[in-house]
Amino acid sequence: MQLARRTRRVALWAALSSIVSVFLSLPKMADADEEPSPVDAPAATPKTSPKKPEDTSTKRASMEIAAYSDSDHVAVFTPSISASIENVTQGASLHASYLVDVVSAASVDIVSTASRRWREIRQAGSLEAEYKPHDFGVSVAGSVSSEPDYLAYGFGAQLVHDFFEKNLTLTGGFGYGHDTAGRGGTPFSVFSHIITRGSFNGGLVAVINRATVGGLTMDIVSESGDQSKPYRYIPMFDAATAAQVPKGASIDYVTSHRLFERPLEQLPLARNRFALTARIAHRLDASTLRAEERVYDDNWGLTASTTDARWVFDLGRRVSFWPHGRAHIQSAASFWQRAYTSGPAPGWDLPEFRTGDRELGPLWTVTGGGGVQLYLGSKAEPRKWAVSLTTDVMYTSFLDDLYLTSRTGWLGAITLEGEL
Repeated sequence: MQLARRTRRVALWAALSSIVSVFLSLPKMADADEEPSPVDAPAATPKTSPKKPEDTSTKRASMEIAAYSDSDHVAVFTPSISASIENVTQGASLHASYLVDVVSAASVDIVSTASRRWREIRQAGSLEAEYKPHDFGVSVAGSVSSEPDYLAYGFGAQLVHDFFEKNLTLTGGFGYGHDTAGRGGTPFSVFSHIITRGSFNGGLVAVINRATVGGLTMDIVSESGDQSKPYRYIPMFDAATAAQVPKGASIDYVTSHRLFERPLEQLPLARNRFALTARIAHRLDASTLRAEERVYDDNWGLTASTTDARWVFDLGRRVSFWPHGRAHIQSAASFWQRAYTSGPAPGWDLPEFRTGDRELGPLWTVTGGGGVQLYLGSKAEPRKWAVSLTTDVMYTSFLDDLYLTSRTGWLGAITLEGEL
C-alpha cells in the first residue's frame, strides 16, 4: 500500500512537472503597440509552418539515499527524490520533493519502559512554486508528512525584492503548520493532541565585494498545543533520593530507587522561539569558504549557539571536496531536572512540568566530516550531472541526564543529481 501511494505521488508530480514545463516555455506575448507584419508581403514568399516555441526551461532531478546510526541503538534509512523546473527568462520555477524515513530504535529510553525495539515508517512530501520576473518575486510552498501516530501539514509564502542591481536582497515570509499527535494503533478520534505553529521570517543578503556574500536571517515561531510525548513516562523520586541520583544513572539504579508512580511527560502548552542566523561565503582562487552562526532563545528558558563551517576545494573541473565542522551548545529548559521529586501517596505532589527529553537538557555536540562531489557531465558542461558522497560523525555530551552521558552518531549520504 505504501509503495502504491509513493508511485501515485511520483506520477502526479511528473504530470505537474510536464504541465508547468509547457507553461514556462510559452513565448512572451506581443505588446499592444507592436508593429504588425505587412499585409502586402510578396505573394511569392513561400509559406512556412509556425515555428515551435523554444523550450527555455531547465529541468533538474536528484535522488539521495541517507543513513543514520548511533550508539544509543537508533538507526534511520532515508531514500528521497526531488525535481525542479526553472525558466530564468520568465522568472518562474517549481520544486517538489518526496522522502521516506525508516526508523528502528531500541534506545535506552525505550528499554527503560520495558518496551521492545520500535520500528516506524514516515513519508513526507513538499511542493514549492516561485515567480520572480524582475526585482520582485513571490513564492508559495506546502508540505505534508505522515507516520502511524503523527500527521503534519503546513504551508507558507515568502516575498523577495532585489535592490541596487541585485547587490542587496530582502526577504520576508510567514508559515502555518498543523500537527496531530496520537498513539500507535489508536484512531485520532479516540486520542490525539493538536499542535499549531505560526512562523515569521525576514532576512537580507548583501554582496560585500566581488568575492564575498553575507546574509542575516531572523526567525520567530509561535507554537500552541500539547507537545508532550504520549509514550514517555517520567520516573519520580522522593526529595532525599533525588539529591543523590548520579548523572547517567543506570536503568537498574533508577528502577530500584524511584517511587512507584511514573506519570506521563507534561510540557508547557505554548512555546515561542527566536533565532538569528548570520552567514558568509568567500571565494578564494580555487576554493570557497562558508561559515554560519546561529543563536537561539525561547520562553522555555532554553538558549543555544550553533557554529557551522565548510571549506569547498575545487580539484580541476571534475572534482570538489570539502571538510565540514559544526559545534552546538545549549542550556537546559527552565523546568528541566535530572531527577524529579514527588510527595508520598495518596495525592501525589507532581511537578507541573516534567520531561525525559534529553534534548531539552544541557548538552554540547561537535560534528566533523566532509564530502566529495564528482561531476559527470559532458566535456563542455561537466556540472550538468554530479554524484556526491558525504559523511559526518557527531559526538554529544549530556551534562545532566539519566541513563546517558554521551552519544556518538554517524550520518552518511550518496546523492545523484543532474539536468534533464
